Amino acid sequence: MTADMVETAEGETTGVPAPAAGAGRGAAEAGHWAPGDQVLWRYRDNADPRRFHICRPMTVVQDTEELLAVWMAPGTPCIKPVLADGTPVHHEPLATRYTTARRTVRDHWFGNGVLKLARPGDPWSVWLFWESGWHFKNWYVNLEEPRHRWSGGIDSLDHFLDICVYPDRRWEWRDEDEFAQARRDGLVTDAQEVAVRSAGRAAVAQIAAWEGPFADGWEDWRPDPAWEVPALPENWDRPPDRLR
Repeated sequence: MTADMVETAEGETTGVPAPAAGAGRGAAEAGHWAPGDQVLWRYRDNADPRRFHICRPMTVVQDTEELLAVWMAPGTPCIKPVLADGTPVHHEPLATRYTTARRTVRDHWFGNGVLKLARPGDPWSVWLFWESGWHFKNWYVNLEEPRHRWSGGIDSLDHFLDICVYPDRRWEWRDEDEFAQARRDGLVTDAQEVAVRSAGRAAVAQIAAWEGPFADGWEDWRPDPAWEVPALPENWDRPPDRLR
């Protein structure tokens, strides 16, 4: 599952406009957001990095020098890519999946929420998934460009290759076929392939040693019931300002 393969249900966003992402008190305090602040987690288009093709409003759980933790609640409005005719990307045969024309649509995350954890400088983020009743399902290591922080959130570039980690500490590579196809289609350069493989090995070493965040108990975390589902701002694709 690459960053654009999300479980969503078609539908337009509703409700009042959201306050500016990152505008809460935390954004002004020592460069960190406060719990409850709303930020955007965005991915640039691999075929055209000037464009954003994934955007998810999220609620800040923790933001320190060591870790950014954000929560995507069920029903969160988001932006995702689809084929030009509206067909879901994963329905396109792999051979043409990354060369067929695409566009973006507004949608909603359905099912259970996702907790995303990111350490500054790491070329991956770790996502936690639960089944119904808060039964923990797995960690998901999304290999990606180290995130660029700005006043309204963070931006990254997905690297296709991923790792799934299970509660019994087993792990497995995911989307190796997509990584290989992206490589054939020129979306991954020789240098990027080397860097992504190296990042994957570093992540596997942390899994094998059972270091944080896998050993930190995040699977027992629960969101504040007072948090509202963030709205998707109209200018979700605006250029990042005040990079930091």
